[in-house]
Amino acid sequence: MEALHLAGVVLPDGEHRELWVTGGRITTEPVAGAETVVREGFLVPGLVDAHCHPGIGVGGATTLEEATEQAITDRDAGTLLIRDCGLPIDVRPLQERADLPRIIRAGRHIALHKRYIPGLGIELEDPAELPKAVAEQARDGDGWVKLVGDWIDRGVGDLAPLWPDDVLAEAIAVAHSEGAKVTAHVFGQAALPGLIDAGIDCLEHGTELSADQLGVLAERGIALVPTLINIENFPGIADKAGKYPVYADHMRALHAGVGEMVSTAIEAGVRVYAGSDAGGMVEHGRLVDEIEALHKAGMSAEQALASASWAAREWLGVPGIVDGASADLLVYPSDPREDLAVLRHPSHIVLRGKIYA
Repeated sequence: MEALHLAGVVLPDGEHRELWVTGGRITTEPVAGAETVVREGFLVPGLVDAHCHPGIGVGGATTLEEATEQAITDRDAGTLLIRDCGLPIDVRPLQERADLPRIIRAGRHIALHKRYIPGLGIELEDPAELPKAVAEQARDGDGWVKLVGDWIDRGVGDLAPLWPDDVLAEAIAVAHSEGAKVTAHVFGQAALPGLIDAGIDCLEHGTELSADQLGVLAERGIALVPTLINIENFPGIADKAGKYPVYADHMRALHAGVGEMVSTAIEAGVRVYAGSDAGGMVEHGRLVDEIEALHKAGMSAEQALASASWAAREWLGVPGIVDGASADLLVYPSDPREDLAVLRHPSHIVLRGKIYA
């Protein structure tokens, strides 16, 4: 593998430094014969999509070939690390490819029969089966388990929780005993107390979190991945739910209030991370749209970038631009902290020490 030499302002510390890449890893020691790639610019740890589904398409589960194309689309937009957040197919073959983003697998979504999108998750017949299913997914994944916390209950005509509180508490304790963290899809308010009190580690979407609950998230270090660009689909979902008017109105209200919820989360000090929810209703390669949406919701440009770069990497335990780390970084001609639109046009994408156009 060819040795590289890069010089520029390294984020997040903002210092101008020289780096070398050899054997796919970063070093601060000069490497003889290294090719100088850039002399001036801004070096950013590869972007992180904390809620992404390479393996889900408009029609549900994809083939591995389609998942590979999705991952390439993400890579070419600067995403070099993905937390998959639930997949119906085994993407371990993608993890073995050096040309694709790193993937942290969360196994399969765990839901109840007829209480989630058909074909995507494990559908349990009885809520009491949840702890056993969580243990299995914890052992099979890469340190994360994904639950479906709420979904429309057609008997109720609105969003409703899937799991009793005591079962949730047992299941999350089981995951923790296996060394895994648990995250949950949740839109409405009804499921939130049970998830939070059970010791959940992260919430996906969380569109109806109250100010008090956001304070609890901040106090307990529970992360939030709001997937704002996916919430933009809520009015369209509501328009197609004519048989369930209460649910339709609820989804419209969630869409209308999500900006204020995220703004309150930021002010409360909740750890908020960028996730596109790509796959299905959101196209891959749109992480920068999510970063800009978080900025619009109240994050500074630097905070929004951090939520999809160095802060997200720290949260997931993957190093950024440091000595000995894998060379997974982006080079920009100007400072993305001053203009997030710069993120759409990296001059160099470096993954595992190899440059991609």
